[in-house]
Amino acid sequence: MTIQEAIEARHSVRAYKSQPLAVETVKVLEEKIGELNRAGQLHMQLILNEPKAFLGPLAKYGKFRGVNNYIVVAGQKADDLDERVGYYGEQLVLFAQTLGLNTCWVGLSYSKIPGTYVLDEGEKIACYIAIGYGETQGVSHKIKTVEQVSNACDNTPAWFRKGVEAALLAPTAVNQQKFHFEYAGMKDGRHQVLAKKGFSLIGYTHMDLGIAKYHFEIAAGTDNFEWK
Repeated sequence: MTIQEAIEARHSVRAYKSQPLAVETVKVLEEKIGELNRAGQLHMQLILNEPKAFLGPLAKYGKFRGVNNYIVVAGQKADDLDERVGYYGEQLVLFAQTLGLNTCWVGLSYSKIPGTYVLDEGEKIACYIAIGYGETQGVSHKIKTVEQVSNACDNTPAWFRKGVEAALLAPTAVNQQKFHFEYAGMKDGRHQVLAKKGFSLIGYTHMDLGIAKYHFEIAAGTDNFEWK
């Protein structure tokens, strides 16, 4: 499965089988986490065979079941932390999909279990990501139109529309899709694209934007443009 195929196939999954992650799968996941931590200056940590974080009332409210493995996503406190969490965390999520795993971004419906993770000085936890073998492959949800989240039209490049279509498949908090992509013309021989977050009382818009930007890049092709 390619990353583009993973974008199209992946849906959030909240109920998991008791099947443990295969040893080889854990190995490649750990390697990927290390790579992304270095690239994104993050401190993501894979926690295995630990059910307590998803046994509390918030997890039940979020309809989580059977979550024994998860990723603690943390990093140094910074204005751009949440966007980097979304951008690099989604790379891990889609990589997991190519391994036959299922995932779900979790903003609130978890409990922090002492001793399961390490935080360096100045770091904070941004979110968790549930991971494992899902009872189902999840379901798709209603999404906005390309025109609602971008200025795509007959005069914008075809790759721009493809990028926006992929961004619309990105997971966002309660499916809010509070982002906007703008084709901003040419500068110094390069196409320019501006990505902006919208306002939301729910929050998580910076994280959502990071996720959507990664989806956009995969479908649009980074050789075709640069971020404004």
